[in-house]
Amino acid sequence: MLVLFFSDWLSLFTHFLLLSLLAVGGAVTTAPEMHRYLVDQQHWLSDAQFSSSIAIAQAAPGPNILFVAVLGWNIGINAGGIAAALLGVLITMTGLLLPSTILSYLAAGWGHKNRDLRAVRAFKQGMGPIVISLLCATGWILASAHNDPARDWPLWLLTAFTAVIIWKTRIHVLWVLAAGAVLGCFGVV
Repeated sequence: MLVLFFSDWLSLFTHFLLLSLLAVGGAVTTAPEMHRYLVDQQHWLSDAQFSSSIAIAQAAPGPNILFVAVLGWNIGINAGGIAAALLGVLITMTGLLLPSTILSYLAAGWGHKNRDLRAVRAFKQGMGPIVISLLCATGWILASAHNDPARDWPLWLLTAFTAVIIWKTRIHVLWVLAAGAVLGCFGVV
């Protein structure tokens, strides 16, 4: 069983406070850093627990940020039970939401008042490549469990095919997700 002291909980909270300010494009873009900290550095979660936390939260209805709550829950469960799990949820969610919420509120007001400035328009356009890069890094971390090309080539081929469909057609992403669900029900993927 994992033993977490007050200093560990505080460290988790401050780490998620800092991650909040890096969550450009959503919390999921910070998943690689969360993985490095929670799995590789602190060993509070296993690689499988981390990946499962994201997969479960993404499959559930609701906002994408739910994976942060599931990560906090799993840390708490590993540390000793339901009370610790609830504390983990509270710490991770508050840490990730508080700074970005305050910053977003203040920046949105300022940006709205100054929306015609060249610097504001340039900033908005420059954020696109950063968000795409962070999402690619997240996808790489999640796909790292499938690193045997001889065995997993159909998965990689399906991923590439899906990316091309989304990129080159006007098919809504929900139809592609529905097709994936049907293929999954029949055991194809």
